[in-house]
Amino acid sequence: MTRVCLAGASVLWLATAWLRAQSPVPPTVPPPGGVDPAATARAVPSAGRIDYAAQIQPILDEFCADCHDGETRKGGLSVATYADLLEGGRSGAIVRPGASARSLLMDRLTGAVDPVMPKGEDPLDAGRLALIRAWIDEGARATPTAPPAPQPWDAPITLTRPELPAPIWPSWSAPVDRLVASYLTRTAKQTDAPPPVADAVFARRVYLDIWGLLPDPDALQTFLADPAPDKRQRLVTRLLADDDRYAEHWMSFWNDLLRNEDGVSYFSERDGRKSITPWLLEALRRNRPYDAFVAALLNPARDTDPKGFLIGVNWRGETSAAVTPWMQASQNTAQVFLGVNMKCNACHDSFVSRWKLKDAFGLAAYFSPEPKLRLYRCDVARDEYTGPQFVFPEVQATPRSETLDDRRATAARLFTDARNGRMPRTLVNRIWERLLGHGIVASSDEMDTRPWSPDLLDWLASDFAAHDYDVKHLIATIATSQPYQMAAVPRTAEPSARDYVFTGPEVRRLTAEQFADAIGTLTGEWSTWPGPSVPRRAVPAQGLRRDSDPRSVGVYAREWRAASSPLTRALGRPIRDQVISVRPDDATTPQALELVNGERLTQWLARGAQRLIGDLPAETYSRFTASIAGRAPKPRGFDLDVSTTSTLWLVVQDTGSNEPDRVQPVWTDAVLIDADGAETRLATLTPVAEQPGTTNATAPAVIDEGRVLQVKAPSLLRYDLTGRRVVRFTGSVDIANARTEVGSTLNPSVRFFVFDRTPDLERLLPPGGALPLPAPPVATDARALVDRVFWQALGRAPATDERALAEAVVVDPARPGRLSPAGVADFLWAVLMKPEFQLLY
Repeated sequence: MTRVCLAGASVLWLATAWLRAQSPVPPTVPPPGGVDPAATARAVPSAGRIDYAAQIQPILDEFCADCHDGETRKGGLSVATYADLLEGGRSGAIVRPGASARSLLMDRLTGAVDPVMPKGEDPLDAGRLALIRAWIDEGARATPTAPPAPQPWDAPITLTRPELPAPIWPSWSAPVDRLVASYLTRTAKQTDAPPPVADAVFARRVYLDIWGLLPDPDALQTFLADPAPDKRQRLVTRLLADDDRYAEHWMSFWNDLLRNEDGVSYFSERDGRKSITPWLLEALRRNRPYDAFVAALLNPARDTDPKGFLIGVNWRGETSAAVTPWMQASQNTAQVFLGVNMKCNACHDSFVSRWKLKDAFGLAAYFSPEPKLRLYRCDVARDEYTGPQFVFPEVQATPRSETLDDRRATAARLFTDARNGRMPRTLVNRIWERLLGHGIVASSDEMDTRPWSPDLLDWLASDFAAHDYDVKHLIATIATSQPYQMAAVPRTAEPSARDYVFTGPEVRRLTAEQFADAIGTLTGEWSTWPGPSVPRRAVPAQGLRRDSDPRSVGVYAREWRAASSPLTRALGRPIRDQVISVRPDDATTPQALELVNGERLTQWLARGAQRLIGDLPAETYSRFTASIAGRAPKPRGFDLDVSTTSTLWLVVQDTGSNEPDRVQPVWTDAVLIDADGAETRLATLTPVAEQPGTTNATAPAVIDEGRVLQVKAPSLLRYDLTGRRVVRFTGSVDIANARTEVGSTLNPSVRFFVFDRTPDLERLLPPGGALPLPAPPVATDARALVDRVFWQALGRAPATDERALAEAVVVDPARPGRLSPAGVADFLWAVLMKPEFQLLY
């Protein structure tokens, strides 16, 4: 009942909590009749300089605003205001004050750079072009009497460690603190040091950021009671020292970036997808230096190196020249490690950035089978070729030879060259964005954009490089800084790079993996994955195979290991066929449906509640299980000792047949043998009737003179053996379909089971192995349960009214002194739906 009462409020919150309130800039309306260039040219002020508002803005309004007003912003560019024009778009700055010959605005208007603007219209006349050119050469002033406009930002390549400003606030004494304090006093007009968040808020934030897990209630209480002033630094150090929990959490971050997804394959005649999980997990556990980490991905020379990253995701049949494995390598390496987006210029010169077609092909030539690549523009071959060329002319090296090994080795050297400050800057920005919600540069995939604090970015990147590219050191530097410990601020709209002002970390959502792992932490009920691969058993060349498949499939694991589900996909887990730098955090209808009424979450909390209060029944394992599948399925036999068995359950499940209704599973020569050796065909016995909904409505068909029992998938047959003195049960399983119709048409996939105890039809192949974390203590007291869940999930004690409602829900009125599994599940659901659970403040 509690869940029903709270559902309305939860749906309302889910639908509104993450809406981005946009504030469009109204376009300037040009005067009737357009602009008279002669009149505009005559309106020169007495100072002799061109007036932007009177002479330039009207031209832009008439010829450019349709595509580049404050709302449309094609290519990220708006000309609605003077500030918008200077900000530029995704191509970077379009106006370089004092240098019209180097201004992209003039290049577009004159056709020096395709496409000529205004697009699809007649070009501007010579008078207007001369006016805009003169205005830029005069300094692109806001008014005739204003100083020249500042020069646009040009992202440097080399690193320069900036001088630190003097401390402003005594408690903000570390380098990062001093740089941000200087910024806050200068830009945000902050006069006093912002107070840090409370200890409980900090602990929850840093546990989830470093481990991806909720803090243990006992460990949290110990931390809160510690009076030492350095306890936050010690907590960060302790969390980073746990290599396994750190690595298991950060796997999702790197899987998104490196397009690594176990169990998802794309069929290709050339190279299929290849997992890099074992290498990546070990690299994170060992905290492999980032330069060595990148070098191994770009030059996987050893057998244990991660070859799958350069292989990429490849599809069968003919594909575009822009998505060959080496072009994927070009795009992915530039985006992930350098913050350069080359997706557009892999097909043609980019319309939204400075990168050219030749840049993408030049970088791809480090990874291609041949040392020279022919350029293709929009899949049309050009009479133009390129060899290996790095994207930054400031950092170049020639491969020792034209072999692929030497070209890859050279690429690894260039990406990790000490002169290439873009690599450490990009990772610093990604980590800052991950931990504080917004990057120092607005987008880590567009690192040419001006940072809100260039000095902060360069100091962190220089410090990172000076500490041998130690990623844990970088995380510790940020997580122990005063800016990280500031109160979180909600994002009410998507700020432009120009307008963004840092005032603290942003309120962030839990990731899909953090949400799922929180359920495991709270209840002891975790997701599962198939587990490490094991050698296959030898299959006899002839005769009937009589062994059973494993009766337990999978092991409990943290969520990153598990295949994505409708729940985790709704919560933002991506399909990793492309680089994912930032997951979407907007509310969606599938999220609301999955959280309020999704099958996965409902079943998970039901089992979790049973486990939490000690009511979860023991797992039931089959005596025999076998899969009959594929285009050439073969029968499987069984011979079981049933001397202590009083009841047999025969279960069949379809596990992915093309046409399940046409598949004909059969139990063949199923015979019960008693202690005297007498045989009884199973077909002569009548199955015990089950309750409606637990078995297939169609009785088994007895064919071939009682030798064969034909059933459906799914089906369940129960046989009572009481008083029969049966000691053995033998037979085989198969499908009765003619082999000529099996092939790719049916492609059957059916699994058979024999149980001697009541099976759990939802878990016919239960997982095994240890839990990822120790299970919480079995709860027997309502007050203790409510306290523990609140402290672990929210980092606080329940309020008086929260406690009263929760304790009333979890007790079982039908069993005095006991907790109700359904009530506990509803209580857990209500806590999971609270914004303070789903958000990081």
